[in-house]
Amino acid sequence: MTSSTVAGQSAAVQGAGTLADQAYRAISDRLVTLQIRPGEPINDERIAAELGFGRTPVREALKRLEHERLIVAYPRRGTFATEVQIADLGHISEVRRELEPLAAGLAAQRAGEADRAVLDGLLAHLADASDAGADLIRLDMTLHRAIYAATRNPYLEDTLIRYDNLATRIWCLFLDRLPGLAGHVHEHGPLLRAIMEGDAEKAAALAEEHVRGFEAAIRSVI
Repeated sequence: MTSSTVAGQSAAVQGAGTLADQAYRAISDRLVTLQIRPGEPINDERIAAELGFGRTPVREALKRLEHERLIVAYPRRGTFATEVQIADLGHISEVRRELEPLAAGLAAQRAGEADRAVLDGLLAHLADASDAGADLIRLDMTLHRAIYAATRNPYLEDTLIRYDNLATRIWCLFLDRLPGLAGHVHEHGPLLRAIMEGDAEKAAALAEEHVRGFEAAIRSVI
């Protein structure tokens, strides 16, 4: 599956939203996948020009990204992509070990017809997924967001997107040293099927196993 296909699936999951929402997703993608490197300065005028947005939606997006700890603004110095702190892995994983299983279980209980159609489409794409690192990373993010959306809990969804972004930045930092990227992403297959079958207990157990596996893989190379 190409990156454009993944992007299309992601847009379908999240919806187009306002210009600020679109700017947020575009800039967030660059930060999370380290296209904007940790510590790199953020120039709102240049980003607005690159994305084809006005500066106002970009500035709104940057405020949201600062709240999510993806960028940091210093008085008289400017705005920068935050550094990736490996010491945060334990804190992030501690939250995700509790909330990812909760989200998977709720998604199994609450997913509607439209949610199931999205999950079914992603399951089909997963079977044909490219082994390219960037494509797999974006597919992984899209899969998680589809599950979060199916919980029908916007507060839980927003919280988990934030922590998934932080976890994915750590993942991207060690991508060239981590074996089995495709296998990690393909673990979502049984999880998606459990959700679509309404098996909340199995979905929660698979989600917890997935998070623990991610943390163990990162710790094996640091």
